[in-house]
Amino acid sequence: MGLFKHMKQLVLQLQAHPTFAKVWHWVKLIAITGGAQAVVQATGLLSGILIIRLLPVEEYALYTLANTMLGTMTVLADGGISAGVMAEGGKVWHDREQLGLVLATGLDLRRKFALVSLLILIPILVYLLQVHGASWLMTILIVASLIPAFFAGLSDSLLQIVPKLYQEVVPLQKNQVAVSASRLLLTGLLIFLYPWSFIALLANAIPRIWGNFMLKKTVYSVVELYKYSDNRYKYEILKMVKKILPSSLYYCFSGNITIWIASIFSNTTSIAQISALGRIGMILNIFTVVFSTLVIPRFSKLISKSNVLLRYYFLVHFWLIGFFLVMIFVFAELSPYILGVLGKNYDKLEKELILSLIVSVLATMSGLSNGLYVSRGWVINAFTGIPLVLTIDILLIFFIDVSSTTGIITYSIIVNSIAFLINFFYGMYKIKTL
Repeated sequence: MGLFKHMKQLVLQLQAHPTFAKVWHWVKLIAITGGAQAVVQATGLLSGILIIRLLPVEEYALYTLANTMLGTMTVLADGGISAGVMAEGGKVWHDREQLGLVLATGLDLRRKFALVSLLILIPILVYLLQVHGASWLMTILIVASLIPAFFAGLSDSLLQIVPKLYQEVVPLQKNQVAVSASRLLLTGLLIFLYPWSFIALLANAIPRIWGNFMLKKTVYSVVELYKYSDNRYKYEILKMVKKILPSSLYYCFSGNITIWIASIFSNTTSIAQISALGRIGMILNIFTVVFSTLVIPRFSKLISKSNVLLRYYFLVHFWLIGFFLVMIFVFAELSPYILGVLGKNYDKLEKELILSLIVSVLATMSGLSNGLYVSRGWVINAFTGIPLVLTIDILLIFFIDVSSTTGIITYSIIVNSIAFLINFFYGMYKIKTL
């Protein structure tokens, strides 16, 4: 009885300690975000597997081209706007009126950039679809179904900034879980009945449109709703855009390099194989979302002291690298079972699966490093580093056989390794120069 009383008193003392409160707060945030993202990514992975298994290889290749172009269109329509909104929002997050103005300015700029993105990239998509055997009717249907998905993604990343800054993770995670579950249900129902690529695109878009409507309710219960932009914030955000846009375009290209290379130098089978293997790497999105929800906003708000930022920076990378190495080893052991899930069209690609996972890890690490330093308003001078890296990327094409699936993935490993090293050392350099 005395021992029980003593243990109870010890627990009470531990709970009263400020360090315990801080640790417990982090545990809860990670548990909520990680648990929700586990559900989101699991349903996303299931949706992807359904699409892989139910769509014919030719239709899945067309879906992959359209989905990859959707990502590129979204990057171009953002151009660094979300990073600018995060940087400016981090300065005024405690003032709901000013944060509302920052958000309204970002949304206004995003709409204007979206029009430019559509005018530039839709003709390219039409050309690629035609090259890979799509009829004109199918091309029109794919483009028409892509546009709702594009506009759904426009406001999504900007609206999420507000709950991230306030660390209101519960409503944000509820929204993402509901959208993912709806997408899985809609995908399973529609693709089973109508196994066409444009149907798969619509099944992705409709739940996100509904999710954005619900997310707006959450955001505008926290900040003021404005229908006009603010010239001060527009100036600051556009300054960020001028710095980030070239880099964003390059990293969007390098992140999807396997699909672009396959669409130019290979065939529809390679496109389908590379995309199917890349679906397994979607599990890494759990860490990307947890990172961008919990870690990047906190890094953005840290005091500008070199020792504080550097310790945070190294600690984060240490844990990420360790975890990803363990993940690669586990996936290597389970590769036959994983490929069995993808279906008989992909069950002989064990080596390619591991190489594809390495690509996903490197791309994720590069993006996370970039997200950390951009949240502080630091941007690489695109006109010095990127031309050199792009030259190396182009030269590599002449030394690697990019007509095969293995060759394309190997090429992508080298490209993403260069991107990660640049981002990591640039972030370290900026912190050390404080």
